Amino acid sequence: MLNDRELGRYVQRVDGRWRLDRVIVGGARVLDIQGAPPQRERGQEYVVILISEYFAGVPWLERVYQAANLWDAAEMQGAADVHCYTPGEYGRKRDTLPIVRAVSDYGVDLIPQN
Repeated sequence: MLNDRELGRYVQRVDGRWRLDRVIVGGARVLDIQGAPPQRERGQEYVVILISEYFAGVPWLERVYQAANLWDAAEMQGAADVHCYTPGEYGRKRDTLPIVRAVSDYGVDLIPQN
């Protein structure tokens, strides 16, 4: 089961810095819930994609560093691979990065797109 309460608090912490347009969570824990077989290469426990127009002008490493530091790995019982994109960057990364495409396809939308 996902810790929905902590995921909500995480979204609030990040949204307090950058107004978020969309948040998608994927990774091994989400696949477990969706019934993936236990005998597989697990990969990252959580993969979080944060999409905000307010990331524009903020260096990519700074966005990721700050957003990743707001993740509570102890509370979530696992680390997260955090991706921070503007809407335009997300569109390009979805086409070019397999992990972003996979999470976009099977992940859980915490703030669904409009």
